[in-house]
Amino acid sequence: MTYVIHIHDINGKIIRKLSIGLKTKGTYRSKSRAAYWDGKNNNGEYVASGVYFYTRFAGRTKSTHRMVITK
Repeated sequence: MTYVIHIHDINGKIIRKLSIGLKTKGTYRSKSRAAYWDGKNNNGEYVASGVYFYTRFAGRTKSTHRMVITK
């Protein structure tokens, strides 16, 4: 199944798109295998502290969750 993650701000503006690619079902704990966001936007700049949301797309499944970035 192909995984894509969109990270967006509280206003719904897309901050970053992560294309994870094909992954089999399971648990991934290392940076090299897991979905990892370095806290940067699409321009390579670090985002400000605050509330962000990430939406995971896996096939026809979509789920959105909240996260807090603190510096």
